[in-house]
Amino acid sequence: MAIERVKRKGKAKEAEIESKDQRWHTRNRVTLVFGSNHNEDLDTYVYSNKGVEFKTVKFHPAKSKAVEEILDNCIDEYYRGNVTEVHTTLSDDGLTVTVEDNGIGFPLKKIEQVYSEFRTGSKFKDEETDKKGFLHRTLGQNGLGAAATCLTSDEFKATVRHYNTKKEQTITFIDGALKVKKSKPKTFKGHSGVKIELRLAKEVYKNPKIDKELLRKRIIDLALNNPGLTFYFNKEKFHFKKGLFELARMVNEEGAQQILDEHYVYETTNVKKKKVKGRIDMHLSVCIDKTSEEREKFISFVNSTPTFDGGSHQDRFRRLFINTIKDKLERQAKKEKITLVDNDVLTGLTFVLGITMPNPRFESQTKRKLVKDSNLDKGIEKVMTKAMDKFLRKNKEFLELVMERGKSRHKFQMLKEASKKGKRSKKQRVEKLLDANERKKRDLCTLFICEGDSAIGGLRSARNKLYHGGIALKGKPMNVAQATIKDIINNQEFTDIMASIGLTLGQEVDWDKLRFSRIVFLADSDVDGGHINTLLTNFFYTFWPELFEQKAIQLAKAPLFEVVTGKETLYVESPDQLEKIKKTHGSKIKEIHRNKGLGEMSPEAWKYVMSKENYTIITADSANDAKAMLNVCFGKDASLRKGLLIDDSAEGAESISVSKGLKAKAATSSSKKTKKKTTAKKKTATSSSKKTKKKTAKKKVAKKKVAKKKVAKKGK
Repeated sequence: MAIERVKRKGKAKEAEIESKDQRWHTRNRVTLVFGSNHNEDLDTYVYSNKGVEFKTVKFHPAKSKAVEEILDNCIDEYYRGNVTEVHTTLSDDGLTVTVEDNGIGFPLKKIEQVYSEFRTGSKFKDEETDKKGFLHRTLGQNGLGAAATCLTSDEFKATVRHYNTKKEQTITFIDGALKVKKSKPKTFKGHSGVKIELRLAKEVYKNPKIDKELLRKRIIDLALNNPGLTFYFNKEKFHFKKGLFELARMVNEEGAQQILDEHYVYETTNVKKKKVKGRIDMHLSVCIDKTSEEREKFISFVNSTPTFDGGSHQDRFRRLFINTIKDKLERQAKKEKITLVDNDVLTGLTFVLGITMPNPRFESQTKRKLVKDSNLDKGIEKVMTKAMDKFLRKNKEFLELVMERGKSRHKFQMLKEASKKGKRSKKQRVEKLLDANERKKRDLCTLFICEGDSAIGGLRSARNKLYHGGIALKGKPMNVAQATIKDIINNQEFTDIMASIGLTLGQEVDWDKLRFSRIVFLADSDVDGGHINTLLTNFFYTFWPELFEQKAIQLAKAPLFEVVTGKETLYVESPDQLEKIKKTHGSKIKEIHRNKGLGEMSPEAWKYVMSKENYTIITADSANDAKAMLNVCFGKDASLRKGLLIDDSAEGAESISVSKGLKAKAATSSSKKTKKKTTAKKKTATSSSKKTKKKTAKKKVAKKKVAKKKVAKKGK
């Protein structure tokens, strides 16, 4: 199909074709070579007297890269075994940088060409090998960096002392090499090498001042990446022996671990089909901060240059580290019915990674991101497999921490679902709730959580209808310490209790929306009643510990005995109190009625309980101690409870701690034999003979009938 002809009026304007030289192109398109020519926010670290400080800094990529290109040339000479020292100075005004090494230099006739023309250098032969047959490892590869720095400088002075000829020469490039001044070659004394003194162009960079803190950081980075090579910055010396592991220790001295410091050798063939060897040095350290909730950090380098944007090396190490941890914990995670995610492993970690390899390839001249390399991938796979086995053996606590994070995250997700369900349940009427009649001042209302439906009848008749509410439990409540959030959500009793009070799983207490400001446990005064009280304590403290801080959780003690004297009825809460009353009242006691449970209490006993202004307050002086005790009493490890079974805690205090309450609960269930003996003693104390027992039993039956009739009438 033919292309349509365009009808145009008059003569068309031609595009103007221009040809620009390297100087113009570099100075006007500097971002192509050195990256952004504007200040950017960079999340990184700087070196302080205390070590390493992570912070956000103003970073100018182009200016930083222009200076780094000169430093990188020194590193390349070090890789070739020619440099032992690098000296850098920055003038007080921050405008002039001087970099000098003690390498072998290069032929003087090439100075002007090296620093003013692109594609000029000594590192284009990717397959060149050293004396041992290994491929050379370099930073510079394109012959652009140093020339671009010169072309974007107001003044660039290069002094080369060539080791082989023992001659030196200085060439000064002015205004981006528009003007060139040369000294005559002469014989030098002292060290050989290259010295560069430069001032960046104001026309190109607007503000040519160099950031002293970031330049110092770059020099320390180079010293850490190249242990054995000595650096000086403004006469401050930097020399490290252990390399990047020392950087990891600066980040976190206690939590730093070296995972690997290995090398990988591979074989390949060059263009001439000759076999050559490549060596990749790899270092990986990790800093574990168990208390941190921050996401992971990576400090990574390739051939000493920082890879701010990561790359294949960073991704590969990261993935292998995560997968190894997950595989190790897979069986345990299935048992706990949770799924581990990457963040469970990585949270709070800082990785320090260094790679030195032949012919690294980056996405651009700025070298911020490494591209994939098959030989590097194979090397990482090989060294990490062995290194991670050792890491797992040494870090069992870290593995436990990962599991705990997984459990917490799973619990949080379940709590979010519970929160949604809780909001819906708040709007629904709770059928089992005997509500208080007060509508406006709900902060004056108290909810009694009773053991058994039979207790509600007594509560109904004795309560203050305006301010007292009640809800009954069927048997013992769930142990939330060994239940999932889903189990709790599906538990109707807990759902009704939460809806009655105005609580929602996964949310803090909203004091303005509480329907009851005080929650009182009212259970039988026996072993089962003690269990119920502590199980309820466990439930409320697990999800709303702030209720205990506000003294909102309280405990009502039902009278265990009703002692009838000539003038009054005394309500006794314990056998010890009963013995004291026997001694003080003696013959005045006409009858002792023992309440086996709330359902056997007389209406008068109910009024006695409900008329109290204050009940036993349950508090927790130490949150850690309280949680630890709850874990002992209700956690999965049954062995922790054995110590409590022989603990004789005192009862009857007006304000008890959570831990004491749990201990008392555990002590009361020490053995069936003890329970039987105690019960037998109490029975003999309350009845002197079989005849007296029968008479007492008849009176109890008669009292019950009268009490039931009264309750029925009041209920109507």
